[in-house]
Amino acid sequence: MTKEKGRIQKKVETVLVGLQKTIPDAHCALHHVNPFQLLVATVLSAQCTDERVNKVTSQLFKKYPTPQAFSQAEIGRIEEEIRSTGYFKAKARNIQNASRMIIEKFGGIVPDSMDELTQLPGVGRKTANVILSSAFGKSEGIVVDTHVSRVSQRLGLSKNQDPAKIEEDLMELFDRENWNFISHAMILHGRRVCNARKPDCEHCILWDPCDSRGKK
Repeated sequence: MTKEKGRIQKKVETVLVGLQKTIPDAHCALHHVNPFQLLVATVLSAQCTDERVNKVTSQLFKKYPTPQAFSQAEIGRIEEEIRSTGYFKAKARNIQNASRMIIEKFGGIVPDSMDELTQLPGVGRKTANVILSSAFGKSEGIVVDTHVSRVSQRLGLSKNQDPAKIEEDLMELFDRENWNFISHAMILHGRRVCNARKPDCEHCILWDPCDSRGKK
């Protein structure tokens, strides 16, 4: 093992232990009771806070609890229900079309594979990773949102800007058994401590291994 590889491995171990210590119960913040609800919530979460999504879905799922309900609803009604999440026209269209595909192609059941999930309208790799990890307990990848991107770059775990490349870097660094935890823990760390505008470096448990410590 080269000196540089040893340094990176030590950094990875320190990051994992630090996150396990501070966020041991890291999990998906989107409220859901089944894979379909998580799919809808994740689509709605694009460019929107989880708090806002949870507020919207608390009523939305009462009115439209199944793919069948969404597929048969007037698109204008869905748009009004989700308007506050932003990009509501595109989101409503994707949710309704995904619901119809789930019914017509997958027998009314949300599929549990990356290839099938990413066939659904509005579902890219990030959304599929959320569904696979939180609804099915499968570790197919690592969720890379804006928080994970920022934290990964600041820590020096990835020099890439592209989410797909960042995911590849993280998947290579962390053991597969830790992928789901790392996904949610890094998201929460990015929200609570390592935020975009003013990172709280003073109280960050990852201060030592961070390449950007003390930098704003």
